[in-house]
Amino acid sequence: MSRRRRDDRGSALVEFTWLAVILIVPLVWIVLSVFEVQRGAFATSAAARAAGRAYALAPDDATGLERANAAARQVLADQGSDGQEATVSVSCETPAPGSCHVGTAVITVEITSSVRLPMAPEVLGRDAASFALSATHRVPIGQYVESVADQEDSP
Repeated sequence: MSRRRRDDRGSALVEFTWLAVILIVPLVWIVLSVFEVQRGAFATSAAARAAGRAYALAPDDATGLERANAAARQVLADQGSDGQEATVSVSCETPAPGSCHVGTAVITVEITSSVRLPMAPEVLGRDAASFALSATHRVPIGQYVESVADQEDSP
């Protein structure tokens, strides 16, 4: 009984191809996910900055909150993050209670958001394949609003 020897020629190419597919596909997914998260982080940071500016330039707190929300949505859309939803919260530190629009107040705008990872299967669930993001921006209101003392001194 003679045994035939197996010829291994050509099997290295097949093994290399399978190894490349097994390693490169996850690597490409990781790189795309990192890019998507970075884009979302830039958009969230820019949205916090724009929302802080919009709030500070508003005549009162209610209008400021509306403008901050609108500015955050607009910046997220401009950055190419159309599906990215953001929650805007505004707080202020002021020596006197009442309006945040006094000369020494400091406004803090916090935006929380999340980015959906690309090519994530729906089997994982709607929120399972997402990355949470947040950004904070502090704005001294005196930078945008003239204080009452300055208005009295002007002719």
